[in-house]
Amino acid sequence: MDDFVRGFGEIDHTHLPDVGGKGANLGEMTRAGLPVPPGFCVTTSAYRSFAASSPKLEELLRLLEQARYDDLERIGRLGQEIREHLTSIPMPGEIAAAIIKAWESAGRDRAYAVRSSATAEDLPSASFAGQQDTYLNVVGAEQLLQAVQRCWASLFTDRAISYRAKNGFSHRAVLLSVVVQQMVFPDVSGIMFTADPVTGRRDTVSIDASFGLGEALVSGLVTADLYQVRADEIVLKKISKKEQAIYAAAEGGTVTRTLPPEERELQALPDEKIVELARLGRRIEAHYGAEQDIEWALAGGHFFILQSRPITSLYPLPQLKDSRFRVLINLGYIQMMTDPMKPLALSVLSHITDFVMDAPDLQIITNAGGRFFIDLTGPLSVKRIRRRLLTLLSRMDEMIASALSEAVEREEFPQEPPSRKAIFRVVRNLLSVALPATANVMLNRYVRDPGKAKARAEAFMDEIVLDTRERVEAAAGAERLRIIRRGIGRIVPDVIAKIVVHLIAGMLASGELERLLKERAGGEQAASLLSRLYKSLPGNVTTEMGLALGDLADTARELPDVAACLQQAEGEGFYERLRHVPGGSGFLQELDRFLSRYGMRGAGEIDITKPRWYEDPSQLISSIVSNMQTSSPGGHRAKFKQGEADAEEAAREIVRLFRSGRERRKAARLVRLYRYLMGMREHHKFALIRLMDVYKRAILAEARELVRKGVFHQPEDAYYFSLEELTDMLEDRFPGNLRDLAENRRQQHELNIRLKSPRVMTSLGEMISGKPRDAEAPAGALLGTPVSAGVVEGIARVVVSLEDARLNAGEILVAPYTDPGWTPLFTSAAGLVTEVGGMMTHGSVIAREYGIPAVVGIEGATGTIQDGDRIRVDGTNGFVQILKQRETMQDRE
Repeated sequence: MDDFVRGFGEIDHTHLPDVGGKGANLGEMTRAGLPVPPGFCVTTSAYRSFAASSPKLEELLRLLEQARYDDLERIGRLGQEIREHLTSIPMPGEIAAAIIKAWESAGRDRAYAVRSSATAEDLPSASFAGQQDTYLNVVGAEQLLQAVQRCWASLFTDRAISYRAKNGFSHRAVLLSVVVQQMVFPDVSGIMFTADPVTGRRDTVSIDASFGLGEALVSGLVTADLYQVRADEIVLKKISKKEQAIYAAAEGGTVTRTLPPEERELQALPDEKIVELARLGRRIEAHYGAEQDIEWALAGGHFFILQSRPITSLYPLPQLKDSRFRVLINLGYIQMMTDPMKPLALSVLSHITDFVMDAPDLQIITNAGGRFFIDLTGPLSVKRIRRRLLTLLSRMDEMIASALSEAVEREEFPQEPPSRKAIFRVVRNLLSVALPATANVMLNRYVRDPGKAKARAEAFMDEIVLDTRERVEAAAGAERLRIIRRGIGRIVPDVIAKIVVHLIAGMLASGELERLLKERAGGEQAASLLSRLYKSLPGNVTTEMGLALGDLADTARELPDVAACLQQAEGEGFYERLRHVPGGSGFLQELDRFLSRYGMRGAGEIDITKPRWYEDPSQLISSIVSNMQTSSPGGHRAKFKQGEADAEEAAREIVRLFRSGRERRKAARLVRLYRYLMGMREHHKFALIRLMDVYKRAILAEARELVRKGVFHQPEDAYYFSLEELTDMLEDRFPGNLRDLAENRRQQHELNIRLKSPRVMTSLGEMISGKPRDAEAPAGALLGTPVSAGVVEGIARVVVSLEDARLNAGEILVAPYTDPGWTPLFTSAAGLVTEVGGMMTHGSVIAREYGIPAVVGIEGATGTIQDGDRIRVDGTNGFVQILKQRETMQDRE
């Protein structure tokens, strides 16, 4: 056939540039022997030739490229002008002749479905389904040519323009083919997903079915029947009331008919056909090697496949060693870093558990979609461990604990615990760490002076960091990376376990003190006293960092030119600009002192590939400026002092509750343990971050060597490879085009950013969200976990990225999560709301220390609450109310 037309039998997946995603898939399935109605494609060459015949399309496209995806008025105006123009100009004769010739070969007396097929449609990375138009029951040459031309014009529907702009596709780059396919006049039709599109469960085929043409279902005219099939068994049937259906009209086109009452609640597909269709879906999935979204029709007792495309919304499956059922939790929801990580970060953190993983058949940590997941199937299968584990996790994130409680009720969940051999290996390795740690916990709890704990821990930390730096810097090449890998595997037993013992002793003291206070004063007074005692804890490295940043703001506040430079700074180059303003050099000296102490920190700091503050000090600008705008000089220190005074008074009140000298001495020690050791909750993480910085500098030094050899374009390309791969590169043992591989992984990371990651998922791909806690709350309130008592009303400031934060005094911080990099914002915040977290996560702890109400774990809070809404945060009962929406307030003004 002509270059302007290709038959389905000539097409496969390699022809996507010529026939678009839909056309390529139809050709691929035709050649695979699947039941696809015959047809042909009008190629993108035809569209290009047609577009080139337009005298004004190029100018219209230039204007369109300048429109933002959310500028709907401009998009609507330009889109309509382009569509009207493209349907008004004549189709070039050679294109029309090629289409008519193909139509005559296919059958002049038949009816056809004419569908658009874009070159960026039905791809694994993006689905443009529904963005262009479809014309059904097209009869005759004239109708066919008109339908083809309208399809070309539909490349510029408002929704298609906006979708391309939002997803970074050029309007010029996306070309259009048109699929011309013989019509099937079905008794029943619908959509089939070879994985549950709602939960992600991969062993479930989900089928929607209704009478007549599938357009009734797609357009929302009817609610379809829903059937779900697993292993050839129907596990779910929901029969809907189907009042209308769309059928082909005799004169061409379609007609909507009202179904007679006796047919409306009939099951659209009989059971045997449901199972037959599910098997066909699995066959198509096997051909493509990926889960599929399939349009199907049943006519004359036979199934026809009208389209198949990848399901782009599914979260990737975790990488597991076998096919046994697993339940996994997302580590990011505990570590307050739900963003995806690059391969190097995943590789580095995966070695944290090396000290306990001395057997190839054991797997605790895996990853999916750039996030870490921990396999908890083994511990959850032991009931006594399960109860304690769920209690612990509920303090970190209640929704995770709720989701796990739901997961263990699944019929697939293994009731047998792991093998004794596997348990023995894990327990043996854990005990080698736990036994000496327990001894240290007891010494800290009963013997040692808690006032000296911070100095001891920091001296140990400094020694470890210095020793690590010397060992890493003494090596080079692949051997340096091997030293790093071994060092990461020993961080928990050699470093974290020796620092966290202080916090554990403090937590034991906290529990005992809480019990004694409840016995002596009752639950309400005990909670109030402990809340006050928690304020301004001494020794918290994150709090000290926030105070030091406040000091920087005070310095800048006294230097008007510096303050103005910071307020106008836009990141890159601000350091150099500051040097040339009066007072800038002095401020930079203060900033350098801050960075020498805390520069290895940053937002999402457990990810080794994230920029540290010393690498990009501009990350600190928003926090410094917010502090300047919302706090008086020395206000942050005064607030901390006020908290200290309140805590000291609470300590005195606690001791006075006890009568005998022995009871008072016991209470006084518990109070000291509480104050000094609970303040050390960030020390073990600070040690981890400091060591990670040593490793990052060394890895980048080797990456620069790979740049010198021409392997990489830039050192940061190393972020897209694992430690093992980098080791092989340094020894010239890694095959393939590394630059192309780095680019592919960079693109995959961009896709991962768009994925909404689950809290809990199973090895079948099922995402389990958990249920909000039961709480007495007003109707419409957003339920979460109460983590810092009190009630506050104020303006919501929604901050998704720390770099863009601008928080005014008295505003309520609403964020996906917070980690230590966010701490400076707490000096301005009147309250806190996060999507992630529990009682012991970062934002919760800092909120209690600062004495501001906080509710965490509210799914979708940053989308439901709009920036500028007036909200009420009830940190005592765990809910948030939207009192007045931003738009309403603006309308009133």
